[in-house]
Amino acid sequence: MLTLDQLNRADRSQLTALLDGIYEHSPWVAEAAWAARPWLSLAALKVALSTVVREAGRERQLALIRAHPELAGKAMLSKTLTAESNNEQGRAGLADCTPDEFARIQRLNADYNTKFGWPFILAVRGPNAKKEGTGLTRPEIIGSFERRLAGQPDFEFAEALRNIHRIAEIRLNDKFGVLPQQGQQVWDWAESLAEFSDPVFKEAGQLTVTYLTAAHQACAQRLQGWMRTAGFDEVSLDAVGNVVGVYHGGDSGADGGAKRGPDSGSDSGPRRLLTGSHYDTVRNGGKYDGRLGILVPMAVVQQLHRAGRRLPFGIEVVGFAEEEGQRYKATFLGSGALTGDFDPAWLDQHDADGVRLQAAMRAAGLPGTLEAIAQCRRDPSRYLGFVEVHIEQGPVLNQLDLPLGIVTSINGGLRYVGQVTGMASHAGTTPMGQRRDAACAVAELALFVERRAGAAPDLGSMTSEGTAASVGKSYQGAAASVGTVGMLQVPAGSINVVPGRCIFSLDLRATANPMRDMLAADVRAELENICLRRGVSFTLEQTMAASAAPSDPAWQRRWENAVQQLGLPLYRMPSGAGHDAMKLHEVMPQAMLFVRGGNSGISHNPLETITADDADLCVAAFAQLVEGLAAE
Repeated sequence: MLTLDQLNRADRSQLTALLDGIYEHSPWVAEAAWAARPWLSLAALKVALSTVVREAGRERQLALIRAHPELAGKAMLSKTLTAESNNEQGRAGLADCTPDEFARIQRLNADYNTKFGWPFILAVRGPNAKKEGTGLTRPEIIGSFERRLAGQPDFEFAEALRNIHRIAEIRLNDKFGVLPQQGQQVWDWAESLAEFSDPVFKEAGQLTVTYLTAAHQACAQRLQGWMRTAGFDEVSLDAVGNVVGVYHGGDSGADGGAKRGPDSGSDSGPRRLLTGSHYDTVRNGGKYDGRLGILVPMAVVQQLHRAGRRLPFGIEVVGFAEEEGQRYKATFLGSGALTGDFDPAWLDQHDADGVRLQAAMRAAGLPGTLEAIAQCRRDPSRYLGFVEVHIEQGPVLNQLDLPLGIVTSINGGLRYVGQVTGMASHAGTTPMGQRRDAACAVAELALFVERRAGAAPDLGSMTSEGTAASVGKSYQGAAASVGTVGMLQVPAGSINVVPGRCIFSLDLRATANPMRDMLAADVRAELENICLRRGVSFTLEQTMAASAAPSDPAWQRRWENAVQQLGLPLYRMPSGAGHDAMKLHEVMPQAMLFVRGGNSGISHNPLETITADDADLCVAAFAQLVEGLAAE
């Protein structure tokens, strides 16, 4: 098996020979990466190789893509594939295609090459790639082929390179004899939890788990079982359905006070590190949003338990029962209960089927009383802080070829619903200069929102030795502010009528409240100007306001130290999405770690995915964080 020591001691030609076959017919990648030695870890080597490709320029990148064979193509039939490609296509069963499957893949190959000018590239051993596994199935490969054939050329070019890096990662794992075992454990847990889905969605093969449904309760039960098996000392379900697992610190008897309700005192003895995320999902969502933040610390506790180790502090992992606000309009219900921010009015809410929230709680075996819910509240003095691991839910880390990112702040946001009122009139007889078109006014506003939010500076930053400058220059993607007109509707619109009314929404977010408020003020001022100039009127109602949640500097540094210990560059970035950490931020210090998502970082979508290798690094980073905390 290959070792890092061998590579770090090798001269350029030796290293190129040792890494032969990692990048298909492209020894120049390894040759150029030689200057980045020494590598502290296999993960650092992977980043160095991907950096070489990213800096190589489009001509060399295109040559690298074209060096790869078609799937189930002529090279496979003529048995001229490289050993690596032959192994991968064979494992995926492409040599065993039925005549219909083979004909279908050949048509797709031809259509893809005609449209894009390069072969379709897919890491067919998949995001998990267990040694005993077969990778993606033929239907999954064909489905990916058909989906990506409809893509845009620049996106497909980047997607081809990302799949090439994944192929290289799997090949490196083989050469080093490495299995990402902790990542595979997290992967297996996520797959198992995804077996549960609400009715109708389950029958359609979609993942949907909303608050207190049968699927939601089944998830809670399974999480509790895994926590007990992993070695947690206490496992329970609280009054709002949060799954709570506690692994005691060195003095287990003194660690019991942290779970008590609002009147609990500040016991002597070790405090706890609080962590977790949510296990509910959006409708037709993904397997990792929220759930990753429960499963990763579970894997770390499992490691500690198997080693018979106790830390100077306890670890409390909470699977928050509700974050998405899908069944009831009670977003952050789970984490809000811990901060004492449960709105009593929520108990009287009804879902789409008329089921009252309190009744749903009692049907699920929960007390459904404000007194019981109040006991969920945590005493912040009993906790060191809150950390959360989360899939990025965006494209930034994916485009940078980086597995982990450090969150600097969770964006604050404002939401509005508005209406512009003009004059409906005949589309054929009303001169263009005499129209009072409500839809055009909103369209103009939407373009202004795009320009104004996009004018804020990029807040992503990169530091590391060796690859820092090159990675930092490669992509501008961690925006300080974002703005979206996600809903635009013309009531009773007609093809031959100038729109007299237009209903719209605004979603404005920024990394700090002053920046958020300045964005909102500028958008409102522009709306006033547009309406005045066009002779239309407007109404604008604020429906939501969320404060930004900057990461606590000390806890952010702890995440940074943990990532550096893995030999990875640091990439600091804001979070554009909201998280449970926003609620805990109100009562204790917090900081987050992002994990790269595949498929261009798409989330809230069945295509949401991570690799077992990235999950493994995430477990390792969490373990480094608690070890560093223990050493302080």
